Amino acid sequence: MTGITKQTKTIQNCAPGEIPEEMLCSAEPVVIKGLVKDWKLVGEAGKSSYAAVEYLKSYYSGKPALINIGHPGIDGRYFYNDDLKSLNYDTVKAQIDEALSLILKAETDPERPSYYISSTSIDSHFPGLREENDLDIPRKERSYPVSPPQMKIWIGTRSIATCHYDALDNIACCIAGRRRFTLFPPSQIKNLYFGPLDLTPGGQAISMVDFDNPDFEKYPRFRDALAAGQVADLEPGDAVYIPSMWMHHVESFSSFNVLVNYWWDDAPMYTGSGMNALYHGILSLRDKPEHEKEGWKQLFDYYVFGPSELAGEHLPEHARGVLGELDEIKSRQLRAMLLQKLNR
Repeated sequence: MTGITKQTKTIQNCAPGEIPEEMLCSAEPVVIKGLVKDWKLVGEAGKSSYAAVEYLKSYYSGKPALINIGHPGIDGRYFYNDDLKSLNYDTVKAQIDEALSLILKAETDPERPSYYISSTSIDSHFPGLREENDLDIPRKERSYPVSPPQMKIWIGTRSIATCHYDALDNIACCIAGRRRFTLFPPSQIKNLYFGPLDLTPGGQAISMVDFDNPDFEKYPRFRDALAAGQVADLEPGDAVYIPSMWMHHVESFSSFNVLVNYWWDDAPMYTGSGMNALYHGILSLRDKPEHEKEGWKQLFDYYVFGPSELAGEHLPEHARGVLGELDEIKSRQLRAMLLQKLNR
C-alpha cells in the first residue's frame, strides 16, 4: 500500500515492561519499542515457531476456542465473498493445540492455507501464562468502578485484519512475526468506506477498500484517508497503544504470528455499549426529515457530546435526575426506562 508517509510517534528507550503514564493520556497512537522483549513467550518465539507453540501448549487449559479457517486462495485476507452475503472463511470451535499444529504445518504448505485463532482469553485458555508474560497498565485512579483490562491472544498464519475500529483502548504487543498497523483518526470514518453493520468479520464493521490495490474510482475519498493516516511497524517485543475508536488495518507478514493485546475502558462500568446507541440512532433518527435531524443533532450536542454538566448546571441538584452525575442506581433506572419505552 502506498500513500502514507507519517510514522506513528515512537518511544525508543522505554524500560521493558514499564509503560509511561503520560502515554495513556495521548489522543494519538504511540509505538513503544521493546516493551515486551523480555517476555518468555517472545524469547521462545525468537528460537522458533515450534518452540513458541510448545511453550503455549504447556499452559493450554484444554478449553476449545473459535478458529477461523480461510477459504482457498484468500491468502490471509479475512473478508467477504464477492456477493457480500457471506464471509470468505469458516469459524469452527476446536481444540487450540490441534489448531496450533495446523498453523505449524501450514508454514511449509505451498497452498498457503489460512488459520487464525483470534481474540482468545489468556486467563481462561492459558492460565499461568501471565506469570512470565504480563504488563501492568498504569491507569488513572477513578472515583467510580471500572473493568479490569482484558488480555487476549491472537495466533495464526499470515493474515490481514481489514481496517476496523474498537470501542476500547488497546495496547497490542507483537510477540512473533512482523506486523504493520495502518492507523486513522475517527474523523476519517467517511473516507474509509465501511461495510455492513449486520454481517461483520469479528463483530466489527470493516473497510471495503483493498489496501493493497485500492480502487480510487470506486472509493475516491480513500485518498483523503491516506493523507490523514499513519503507519506503525512492529518487530517482536514492540507494542503500540491505540486509543479507543482509532481505526486500524493490521497486516501480519510472517508465516507464524502471535500478538497479545490488552483492552480496557476507563468509562464507568454502567455506561454500556456505544454501539447500542448507534443502532438505536439508525432506527429512530436517521430517516427523519433533514430539518428534524438537525434539531436532534443540536440536542445530542447539548445533552451528550457537550460538557456533561452543562445541561443540568442551572437546576438544583435534587432536580437534575439523569442530567446530574450518573451512578449505578441511576443507570439502572435509565436502562429500565429505555427498555419500557422500546417495548411499547
